[in-house]
Amino acid sequence: MEKIRLQKYLSQAWFCSRRKAEEYITKWLVKINWKIATIWESVISWVDKVEILDKALEEQKKQVYYKLNKPRGIVTTCAQNDEINIVDIIKVKERVFPIWRLDKETTGLILLTNDWRLANYLMHPRYNHEKEYIVETFWNIDDNSLQKMRDWLFILWSYTKKAVINRISSWKFSIIITEWRNRQIRRMVEKVWSRVKKLKRIRIENINLWKLWDWEIKHLTKSEIDWLFDKLQIKRS
Repeated sequence: MEKIRLQKYLSQAWFCSRRKAEEYITKWLVKINWKIATIWESVISWVDKVEILDKALEEQKKQVYYKLNKPRGIVTTCAQNDEINIVDIIKVKERVFPIWRLDKETTGLILLTNDWRLANYLMHPRYNHEKEYIVETFWNIDDNSLQKMRDWLFILWSYTKKAVINRISSWKFSIIITEWRNRQIRRMVEKVWSRVKKLKRIRIENINLWKLWDWEIKHLTKSEIDWLFDKLQIKRS
């Protein structure tokens, strides 16, 4: 598991520049796993809980929540060479960052916000949030293989959690997972001797993609936001 410096992590999440991140850390305004962070610390992005304290959040007084239909070929991490980054295609005035990123070839639902509290609750693995995908494969997958994927598979040095899978056709199915591992669904399909042709995320918890066009971005509705905060038991600021 690769660790990255805390200030680089904050920068890659588009919360602030590295220089500003160092300022927040030295002022004791950042926590890692509920403890005040120091300038020399590193994190594992999908394991460690990083918190930004209220004083560091004051610069972004208006909290915003968006959903985006990410097209194929767009990266949601820092772009390299001539790659197109998600920040290059969104047209919002606030500095936002993505929750639950997608790999370059995967399309569908991305949540974007400047609310670090909500993002931390949604991204931390301990909370087991549901994410639903539509998977299309190059070859048919039989019922036995689907059952293996539902129960567990040994991937990235540990067993997957149980998944909910519903067949759509012989080569297409929906899958609901509560984990966040690198290329997890693609690895699960490869473990049963097939390959993913198309992969699209259509839901995160109660937030559905519905009929958003590629590149289209919309504010979350009040009911969607309220549902998330109520479920996570987060007090609204």
